[in-house]
Amino acid sequence: MRAEDWFLSDAERGNPAHRLPAWTSGNRVVPLVHGAAYFARLVEVRALQPGPDGERSVARGYAKALRRAERLVYLEDQYMWSPPIARPLADALRRSPGLHLVVVVPRHPDVDGRLALPPNVVGRLQAIQVCRAAVPDRVHVCDLENHEDTPVDVHAEVAVIDDTWACAGSANLNRRSWSHDSELSVAVLDETRDEREPTALGGHGDGARAFARNLRLELLREHLDRAPGDDEDLVDPDDAVRAVNAAAGALDAWHGDGRVGPRPPGRLRRHEPERMPLRTKLWAVPVYRLVYDPDGRSWRDRLHDRW
Repeated sequence: MRAEDWFLSDAERGNPAHRLPAWTSGNRVVPLVHGAAYFARLVEVRALQPGPDGERSVARGYAKALRRAERLVYLEDQYMWSPPIARPLADALRRSPGLHLVVVVPRHPDVDGRLALPPNVVGRLQAIQVCRAAVPDRVHVCDLENHEDTPVDVHAEVAVIDDTWACAGSANLNRRSWSHDSELSVAVLDETRDEREPTALGGHGDGARAFARNLRLELLREHLDRAPGDDEDLVDPDDAVRAVNAAAGALDAWHGDGRVGPRPPGRLRRHEPERMPLRTKLWAVPVYRLVYDPDGRSWRDRLHDRW
């Protein structure tokens, strides 16, 4: 497995203009996934030149990695509210019958108000609908609360795909971050294989990697109130999905029964966006698309749905 297999298309491999800058720290190779054109100076320092329409390797990196996903896409994101971003997730779910999508998002948007709230809600509602329309039983969306039952804001932008590819940074899963705003994310391909079973989650021969798997397990242990090392039933993706659903279901049931008895362990709740009346959608959708989630791509790229 090479970094280029996860980040570059066939046409880009071997092209000096698309060379991946890499720094070695121990046994990890960390290619930098750049954001939009604001980081032109940083790009120039790394001997990369952005195109005239901006720099899109965050989007291309996600798209390439999702095309290789076969067992588990684990995401934590502040927004996750763009149908165009949800489509590659839905395509991956349709393509791989054993693939599960686990997403952790905030329960409430970070804005409020009669005019500001609906455009923020409608984008996530549409994105979740796109994913669930593909395979509803393999899409698991959760939010977080603390032990005082207060919702916890999720300000992470983290992705782990098949315990092989991991990405973290400022870029959210929305069109604004992928094409319009100034963002910077780092994707990690660890050369150290993780020997815990299953050692390979997909059919590409990549194998599970120590950094990506440990990152996912550390996040899940925190959300499930697990002690360090208490994750044997979380290593296998199918087992992890069952553990997430069981914990969220138990906490939901406890709340539904009036919070009687000891609070079940964990901080995950099933996330169900609020339904929106049609009269509100009629104005919230265009405002969302034009103001809150603008598209920075050229008209040609929009027409061909290219990043």
